[in-house]
Amino acid sequence: MSRLRGFASDNNSGVHPDILQAIEKVNSGHSVGYGDDEVTRRTIVKFKDIFGQETEVFFVYNGTGANVIAIQALASPYHAVICPETAHVNVDECGAPEKHSGCKLLSIKTDTGKLTVEGIKSYMHGIGFEHHSQPKIVSITQATELGTLYTIEEIKEISGYVHQNNMYLHMDGARISNAAASLGCTFKEMTVDAGVDVLSLGGTKNGLMFGEAVLFFNQNTGAVKYIRKQTAQLHSKMRYTAAQFEALLENDLWYKNASHANKMASKLASKLRDIPQIKITQKVQSNGVFAIVPDEIIEPLQQEFFFYVWDAERSEVRWMTSFDTQEEDIDDFVDLIKEKLAVLA
Repeated sequence: MSRLRGFASDNNSGVHPDILQAIEKVNSGHSVGYGDDEVTRRTIVKFKDIFGQETEVFFVYNGTGANVIAIQALASPYHAVICPETAHVNVDECGAPEKHSGCKLLSIKTDTGKLTVEGIKSYMHGIGFEHHSQPKIVSITQATELGTLYTIEEIKEISGYVHQNNMYLHMDGARISNAAASLGCTFKEMTVDAGVDVLSLGGTKNGLMFGEAVLFFNQNTGAVKYIRKQTAQLHSKMRYTAAQFEALLENDLWYKNASHANKMASKLASKLRDIPQIKITQKVQSNGVFAIVPDEIIEPLQQEFFFYVWDAERSEVRWMTSFDTQEEDIDDFVDLIKEKLAVLA
């Protein structure tokens, strides 16, 4: 029988009590819809205080919607988006970015989930040639789908090259809180100051019930409100989305949640390193642990602590921790792994 908490995804976690309280707090009386309410205006001011006064904020329902809007706003259908092969926009969005923007995705194979300038250069050909899609956006993910992190200097290096070539840098920040907590930096240092043009900022994976935000830095956003509506991402009762972000940003709740999730992943990795049959395959820098395990124990483990297989051919699995993962969950899971391995001996 599966436990109440597993390691499948930080999407599977509950809603933080402070977030639920924030939703309940705005759930009285009437308020003007579609963002023309005091809570939404107040939360946008808070975002501007964090990222800079030139920041434009658009609340949306989910991460796919955020990425679609970011790409659609900065590119035309004849453009291309360069991204890692493992990127969410490439693997897990059912072709939504391509369908809505018309852009071609150019995916780069990478062992760490991270792009490099050298990798990007390999796709910078056919410029001005009408038979080729024209590269216009580079999309990076922070933290990456493999749990790894770009340093601020790495982001600056990529943004410098991107801007030299008249392109934009998009950051998929579904787990940006985990990245900032791990690097010990501010959101602004990792985005605006590092040359990011547009950010998909995640909340659902860090304690929200629903909701993400698209942040544009020093860009013309006149068309974005129409794009958001056409992509069915305009929430009528937007105060419920805004209130969650206000609570997440208040008193650094985002940091407390993300730091705890990171700490739990680090604890899990530390315990796993003492088990010779388990091989950790990526640096554990945020809240994900990737490991190769004996195939025979995967299904028995999943029956009690659900998680996903990342690469079936390699018997590589992904274990994600959340803001509500408890130390006992880690201890019980590692004990279960040892128990299943002992049966194989």
